[in-house]
Amino acid sequence: MAKMELQKCILGSVYTNCYFLKNRETGEVLIVDPAADADAIIRKVAEMGGKAAGILLTHGHFDHIMAVNEVRDHFQIPVYACQTEQTMLKDPAMNMSSYYGGGYSVIPDHMLTDLQVFEAAGFSIQMLHTPGHTKGSCCYYLKEENILFSGDTLFYGSVGRTDFPGGSTAEIVRSLHKLVDSLPEETEVYPGHDASTTIGYEKRYNPFV
Repeated sequence: MAKMELQKCILGSVYTNCYFLKNRETGEVLIVDPAADADAIIRKVAEMGGKAAGILLTHGHFDHIMAVNEVRDHFQIPVYACQTEQTMLKDPAMNMSSYYGGGYSVIPDHMLTDLQVFEAAGFSIQMLHTPGHTKGSCCYYLKEENILFSGDTLFYGSVGRTDFPGGSTAEIVRSLHKLVDSLPEETEVYPGHDASTTIGYEKRYNPFV
């Protein structure tokens, strides 16, 4: 039986993918980008028969963080993010939550540096700093499980928009190459919106490569 179980909920006003990665051996669950609706996220963990163990944030935009504090407080679990995204996460104007029904600020428990490997829920995870969508956008690579959570850096056949503050087309193209040039082609990619893909597919068909 595979060590992991992966499910998702599509949450919030712009249909953000919130992922739930369960370690079947320990029952622990990692939550990637709690976008909105804390109650739905809490129910999902219960439906999976799991115990929440941590929250991974790919970046600080409002549509990826609006349930973070409630979920963290409910489960008493740590939040992980790229250290370069601290200001974005903390500032409601920068993360744009102030424009969507009140400001929202997140202070992560663990600030990660590029290529840092850490353990959470029994998984070995590497944080890859992939600026371009925001200055502190990042991806989470689980080598043993052969998966990448790409946030809004890499989409199926595309990349994240770069016209928000801190965005850069040149940087996101460099970040895309960082992924497709270094990760195995069979790596399954789970983005922040829309359908999943693989590194191999994007290496061949993504127009930004």
